[in-house]
Amino acid sequence: MKTLPLDAKDALLVVDMQNDFMEGGSLGISGSKSIIAVINRYIEIFSRNSLAIFASRDFHPVDHSSFRHMGGPWPVHCVAGEFGAEFPVELLLPEDTIIISKAEQPDKDAYSAFDDTCLNNQLEQRGIRRLFIGGLATDYCVLHTVKDALVLGYEAVLLEDAVCAVNQQAGDGDKAKVKMTSLGAVEITLKHIAQ
Repeated sequence: MKTLPLDAKDALLVVDMQNDFMEGGSLGISGSKSIIAVINRYIEIFSRNSLAIFASRDFHPVDHSSFRHMGGPWPVHCVAGEFGAEFPVELLLPEDTIIISKAEQPDKDAYSAFDDTCLNNQLEQRGIRRLFIGGLATDYCVLHTVKDALVLGYEAVLLEDAVCAVNQQAGDGDKAKVKMTSLGAVEITLKHIAQ
């Protein structure tokens, strides 16, 4: 693949890089801390080019329907206002990062950063047409965000070196990547971006 030049219609979307999803968190994902440095490099490139940077986050109420004690599949995680919902201090998000909070309603889960959020409107207001997407987790929130981006007509670029999977079943992350590319996402690594 040739190097991808960036332009004003591009934006970076960092998906759910939160403390509870880091190793040691309540829903820790193996390898999650190892991608922080790579994501920081993407952030640096987009910042240097004065391009928009978005960061999505789970921002659950204490009684969210996805929690096991409420009948859901997951342990309590990313409760609004608590440490687990915060971004790791090592993640160097600029001050002007646009934060997208999702799954804030008790009775509705949301894997996609587009689900009941202002993300689409924010992108439209800025004339964004291509989204570079990395973060957590490949087989859940990244997958659903990429799928929605494509449905909404955006070009979706999956940052293959800046994602990690839950892998509840072996290979789930790889299957998610195949699904995303089959739907039209382009898969790249840092070496493919004009720096």
